[in-house]
Amino acid sequence: MEITDVRLRRVNREGRMRAIASITIDSEFVVHDIRVIDGNNGMFVAMPSKRTPDGEFRDIAHPISPLSREKIEAAVLAEYHRAGELEAEHGSLDHHVHMDA
Repeated sequence: MEITDVRLRRVNREGRMRAIASITIDSEFVVHDIRVIDGNNGMFVAMPSKRTPDGEFRDIAHPISPLSREKIEAAVLAEYHRAGELEAEHGSLDHHVHMDA
């Protein structure tokens, strides 16, 4: 599995969410609404989820293996940090990067 595209929108709002991303896997499958969260132990990626009637959150889509999770997190966080550098230079922008497979 390769992450072949990352689209990221940084958000400026209260709370811990810093960005929302979409990824393309193997140039064939897209996952939207991946969140970049500023957690107690640093930045992490939260997969898309919905709230159940009892108030819990349940992932809609998620990686099965730890290696797949690491690939997704690395690609999204790399784009998040790259986007931060671009914003520092050029102001607020939506970001898109095509990953070399």
